[in-house]
Amino acid sequence: MKIVTSLSFQGQCREAFEFYADVLGGTITAAMPYSAAPPDMPISDEKYKDWLMHCWLQVGDQALMGADMDVAWAPNVGKPKNGFDVTLHTTDKAEAKRWYDALCDGGRPGMPFEETFWSPGFGSLTDKFGVPWMINTIPSADWKPRQG
Repeated sequence: MKIVTSLSFQGQCREAFEFYADVLGGTITAAMPYSAAPPDMPISDEKYKDWLMHCWLQVGDQALMGADMDVAWAPNVGKPKNGFDVTLHTTDKAEAKRWYDALCDGGRPGMPFEETFWSPGFGSLTDKFGVPWMINTIPSADWKPRQG
């Protein structure tokens, strides 16, 4: 089984996924615009021709999926995304910090990237596309948090 998070945008899916591919070192393996849909698709308005109806970003054995949605099809797409985070885990604290800083560029930090009682480095943010992220460094077996 593979669980994949699917993110919705309003015309920024391609830009967001190119940004994520750059930050995470992944490859966009699919980017299908609405203009490539069969003619009998109900979404045929010219203004959506460059919007993506399906995008797939492969990062190692993990993936993110995305699409551009209009409020007529997804009434809450324009509202702040809440109730979930895309979460990245690595054993490399420097890599986690790099992800945090890059994803935070143009966005807004939630929790600053720093040591916690469970991790040598953790932070949360909302990126410039409104997507919430948590970045977590997995501690080594011998790691101990700093004492107060």
